[in-house]
Amino acid sequence: MTLSIEVNGILHKVELDQAIEEGSYRVVLDGQEMTVDARLLREGVWSLIVEGTAYRCVLDEDPITPAIYVGSNRYSYRIDDPRSLGSRRGKKGLAAGPISIVAPMPGRVIRVLVSEGDEVASHQGIVVIEAMKMQNELKTPKAGRVGRILVEVGSPVNSGQPLAIIE
Repeated sequence: MTLSIEVNGILHKVELDQAIEEGSYRVVLDGQEMTVDARLLREGVWSLIVEGTAYRCVLDEDPITPAIYVGSNRYSYRIDDPRSLGSRRGKKGLAAGPISIVAPMPGRVIRVLVSEGDEVASHQGIVVIEAMKMQNELKTPKAGRVGRILVEVGSPVNSGQPLAIIE
């Protein structure tokens, strides 16, 4: 199976093969072959051993800005799997109507990257919030126009709070 995965704005090609053995996989990432041992520890938490180095990965499946935490680092991601019904529905659903950019966790607004009325491209940064001493750039999943900015720099935000509206 071949997927296109965008991580922090950089597109990668990932080829996944059948399991070599229980929990061990041959993976080709951007042309580089490696062996990955993957174990689900609990819902949303994985243990990965990649070429002998261990990683604890926690998934944040926010519908607007999904991310994975590897240690204390946060990586936003987007997966394009043309076989996925969810991907096809998601792309179709983004075309119509305004969407809200929401805070995935409580924090504080550090920067507002756009102004009301600005035209924005798909996956363009809109707002940066700081949460748990990490800065998270929240991006729009679709191209459009910034209808409203609902926060100001320095303001605290709650998880799920709308920050901006993209029309």
